[in-house]
Amino acid sequence: MHILIHPLYFGSIQQFTAIAKATEITFEMHDNFQKQTYRNRTFIATPEGPLLLNIPIKHTSKGKRGTRERVHQKYKEVRIENDFPWQREHWKSIQIAYRSSPFFEFFEDDFAPLYEKKFTHLMDFNLETFELIKDALSIDIKINQSNSYVISPEELIDYRKFVSAKNNTTFKNTPYTQVLEKHHDFLPNLSVIDLLFNEGTNALSYLENQSL
Repeated sequence: MHILIHPLYFGSIQQFTAIAKATEITFEMHDNFQKQTYRNRTFIATPEGPLLLNIPIKHTSKGKRGTRERVHQKYKEVRIENDFPWQREHWKSIQIAYRSSPFFEFFEDDFAPLYEKKFTHLMDFNLETFELIKDALSIDIKINQSNSYVISPEELIDYRKFVSAKNNTTFKNTPYTQVLEKHHDFLPNLSVIDLLFNEGTNALSYLENQSL
């Protein structure tokens, strides 16, 4: 199965279910950036419930004197707003949320450098988060990048819809043990890092057994 997906910020369990079932993936590299999608946001678990981690980005605008008009940006051209200490804040939130989970210490040293290295472009950061998860899950898959934007690809299964937060309401994955579950009910379809830190080496087989 060859699928078409977006590079996301530690993509959802829904997206990684599709990845785990695929033999080949192509990353969409030529779409426009849209706000309030998983391109620059992801959800982790806290005692209070889901917590949104949002990467700040630089917005471009143009217009005559006294007016400003927001213009479309290509996703691959979107730059991260590094004037805010977002990496330090995100890593601290992840540590607080998962330091008592069974596999956090096992993967901690792999994640820490990602929040120390400076990135200019959002897509570069997201591609690196994907590589980290791919290696952690031991996923063996062929990876391509699209050459142009195609509205309705004929030879690929189009899972680009997983970039939208709206799709998060329909996918319900099988419950697994979440370290903070005593504080609330099971939280479905969080970032894949929630599954990784709680299930560790069992995470890939878990994903392979989910239904899209």
